[in-house]
Amino acid sequence: MMNKLIYTLALGLLIVSCQNKKGENGGHEHHQPEKAPTEQSDNSKKSLPQEAHAEVGNTHITIKYHSPAVRGRVIWGGLVPYDEGWVTGAHSATSVEFSKAIKIAGTTIPKGKYAFFTIPGQERWTLILNKNWEQHLADDYDQAEDVIRIEVTPETGMPLAERLTYTIEDKREGSGAIRMSWEKLSVSLPFKTD
Repeated sequence: MMNKLIYTLALGLLIVSCQNKKGENGGHEHHQPEKAPTEQSDNSKKSLPQEAHAEVGNTHITIKYHSPAVRGRVIWGGLVPYDEGWVTGAHSATSVEFSKAIKIAGTTIPKGKYAFFTIPGQERWTLILNKNWEQHLADDYDQAEDVIRIEVTPETGMPLAERLTYTIEDKREGSGAIRMSWEKLSVSLPFKTD
């Protein structure tokens, strides 16, 4: 009997609540859920923290970086000057961590965490792994702490990558590459695992 009374009271309150919320057209008012962020709203943000992870051979690679957007700006030779050290992202230096030793251009890179710097050029880029991975911009960059520097030719004329993106490519049999793509350009750092 008591349960029936509680049920009846609850049902009555629900009906009264619904009647009080009727709109002018006699229907219920419904609030639209907030829209999920769109690509456009994402691109209005200056930069977003991102991570890339992959297993290549027997080695796990982790990249942590801040991803800026093009937002209609001139990137190469504009926002990112030629022939100057760059953290290859926004804010702090991009970090690359290897769970085991790898080889780049025949040089053994011990397992650990490194800053990934680049020196963009109009024809050639210098790709750098530096011991000091905890840096803000390139303010504390010291060439003496480089573990390796290699020169590469950037790939240009790529489809537009609105946001700077890192990918880790598994090329099989212990070979891989760290690829940075932004705007219509891409550079790749090849490596081998043991």
